[in-house]
Amino acid sequence: MIDPDLGQFIRSRREAIGPADVGLPDGPRRRTPGLRRAELAVLAGISVDYLVRLEQGRDRHPSAQVLAALADALRLGEDDRDHLRVLSICGSGQELCPTLPPVAQTVRPGVEAILGHLDPASALVLNRLADILAWTPAYERLVGPLGILDGPRTNLMWFTFTDPRAGDAYPEWTQVADEQVGNLRANLRPNDAEGEAFVAALVEAAGDEFTRRWEERPVARKRTGTKVLRQPEVGTLRISYETLQLPDTDDQRLVVYLPADAATATGLDLLNGRRPGGLRAVGGSIQ
Repeated sequence: MIDPDLGQFIRSRREAIGPADVGLPDGPRRRTPGLRRAELAVLAGISVDYLVRLEQGRDRHPSAQVLAALADALRLGEDDRDHLRVLSICGSGQELCPTLPPVAQTVRPGVEAILGHLDPASALVLNRLADILAWTPAYERLVGPLGILDGPRTNLMWFTFTDPRAGDAYPEWTQVADEQVGNLRANLRPNDAEGEAFVAALVEAAGDEFTRRWEERPVARKRTGTKVLRQPEVGTLRISYETLQLPDTDDQRLVVYLPADAATATGLDLLNGRRPGGLRAVGGSIQ
């Protein structure tokens, strides 16, 4: 499921970008999505035959110059470029492929202490599979009624794709689902047995809504932005979030929720038993 194939990744990105995105005319009779191989080959300065061999996995050792040319031609962002580098390294030999430690199930005492100081802000700590390892009381007051913390496994991905309450919790469910799959792919690596098992379980439990997104091979670490939550006690909230990577080898991250507008600030104050006005909306772009 965590595809180590460099060629498949290149092909997925070729099919995801249109001619207009790279300054080419659309042209008639386009039977395949995205760029044609010939178009990408010209843009990258390589032969069509060589691109075919790369995409079919018959050449797994492209030079750094070729990879850089393909990345530029495909207009890849930093997350995609990082993933391309990892796949290239893994294709050169499993001995060089980065390995990940076991998925964390607890947080360090220092992280617990940080969460204690953050309350009454809503904050949580996630591992690389989006398991919620720890959270502040304010976060529980915010999302507890939504069902996110229910069940034997408190996992954002699992809730979003398998719990029927997720559609009510996330009015912009499609955007949330897309971002979570991109984050999951960005956090996993080839030869990650626990990640493989988690993805396989989601494929079985969630069906096409997850599988289709996963097969598109999105890679995007969404570290900051705004999401909409429908909270039964205080109504619809616009939540800004900031993600901080923790200094742990198992890719834990701290996510802090802040009000994105005045109405949300009032709603969060009410949830936390505070007089409205204690929290202020943060500035920044709304996604």
